[in-house]
Amino acid sequence: MISPASHSNAAAPLGYSGFEGHSRIASGSLADCAAAIHRAQSRAPTQALLVFDDDTGQVVDIDARGTADEVRARYERPATEAASTATPPAPDEAGAARGRGRPRLGVVAREVTLLPRHWEWLAEQPGGASVALRKLVEAARRAGRDAHDRRRAHDRAYRFMAAIAGNLPGYEEAIRALFANDRDGFSERVAGWPGDVRTHALQLGFGA
Repeated sequence: MISPASHSNAAAPLGYSGFEGHSRIASGSLADCAAAIHRAQSRAPTQALLVFDDDTGQVVDIDARGTADEVRARYERPATEAASTATPPAPDEAGAARGRGRPRLGVVAREVTLLPRHWEWLAEQPGGASVALRKLVEAARRAGRDAHDRRRAHDRAYRFMAAIAGNLPGYEEAIRALFANDRDGFSERVAGWPGDVRTHALQLGFGA
């Protein structure tokens, strides 16, 4: 077994990365990284070998026993996914009954209580109160989603750094810059780190 640690069962759209010490030796599918770990274990059995889920920053437990083909097969995803057996959604019977005419927009009417000055402001907006309120709600949703994505990126970079860079100079300062969303400060504090670790931490925490 290599690198025992918890493993997220969630999908990993960013893929996986394999490290031999501070050098990235693989990037892509879990099978690719597992095969790289198997090769590295054969030539450098005492070196630290880690595979990261780039979607979460967590270390993935890899069983590198057996031949290279066996290791790859152990982590190869099936060519056909469960989607091939998925049942298509049932048709909208109400929509079928309506036939031609104005499409259903899904608009729900509910009571909204505001102060007079709020109603006055809404009445002055292009499209009226309903359009303005919908725009405000969508803007708030986008802002919340951006904040969520930013926290998620910082968390995954932190997990990666905690596993591989804890002994590197400037680690604590880099963590503080990461959670302050200070990309320039972060870059400055990791400038002396090994190139692959520095680049990967930046990618996970702040994007390309």
